[in-house]
Amino acid sequence: MQRTNHWIKQWLNPKNIIAGALLVLLYGAVQGLIASGSLSIYYQLNLILMLINIILAVSLNLINGFTGQFSLGHAGFMAVGAYTSAVLTLKLGQPYFLALMAGALAAAVIGFIIGIPTLRLRGDYLAIATLGFGEILRVVLINISYVGGAAGMTGIPRYTTWTVAFWMAVFSVLVIKNLVNSSYGRACVAVREDEIAAETMGINTTYYKVLAFAVGAFFAGIAGGLYAHYFFIIQPATFGFLKSIDILLMVVIGGLGSLTGSILAAAVLTAVSAFLQEFAAVRMIVYALVLILMMIFRPQGLLGTRELSWRGIWPEGGNGGAYPADKKAN
Repeated sequence: MQRTNHWIKQWLNPKNIIAGALLVLLYGAVQGLIASGSLSIYYQLNLILMLINIILAVSLNLINGFTGQFSLGHAGFMAVGAYTSAVLTLKLGQPYFLALMAGALAAAVIGFIIGIPTLRLRGDYLAIATLGFGEILRVVLINISYVGGAAGMTGIPRYTTWTVAFWMAVFSVLVIKNLVNSSYGRACVAVREDEIAAETMGINTTYYKVLAFAVGAFFAGIAGGLYAHYFFIIQPATFGFLKSIDILLMVVIGGLGSLTGSILAAAVLTAVSAFLQEFAAVRMIVYALVLILMMIFRPQGLLGTRELSWRGIWPEGGNGGAYPADKKAN
């Protein structure tokens, strides 16, 4: 009973009420522009893509940032969610939200299965193993005629809307934020900081790494389902190595261990990509220059392991921890 009362008080504090009101206002403003026809299809598409990228960046940050595991196969989990949900709606006639959750659960199961053997690896070896998983999955999809092979699946019903994408992004961020702020999140941070010390203190490091991998894969699956049901067509090439690098870039630029940093980086990079989409070569040069400058002048990312506070642009220490390295950099 005391825990329930504490939970209610925590959620009904003024900061959460204000944040909720701002989210509702943001949603209502954009929905009003869409309903009135003031927001073109082009801008709607990029807003949806921005929300999908936010889900992907936040979910990968749970693995790479908070748990300290170097994963390069996040696009593979997105592919599992996209193809599973598309098959369920297009070929089996199942309801959209059921298909969306089924795709997310399928991605989580794959993440769990992949996580058990690979997360005994560390550093570069883990990165190579997860990269291999993503490439294997892409090749498998190319050779399955039931899902269209290399040509992919077309004619997927367009069920993803601004409303669905917005509240799914909010749901994803809230779940991961609460996980990070829980005892599970603190154990994940302990694994990131010093895995040997965490094991010495009795933390089952393999369990928490697999947990982070499965949860991150779950939300990547949701992002994949949203993507499939907005863009009508999905192909194995869409979920290749470069897509995983794009997601990783958002996490690194935002800050490993900062959810608000991931949100900010995903929004900015999606906007920059949309602005430069007619200049593909220039876009890649800009991405490379941004990454080089970031590694030179701000190697810990925009926010490092910190979160934005209510003071606005001034960061405050988050659960990821404002560690000495951050303070020196500031």
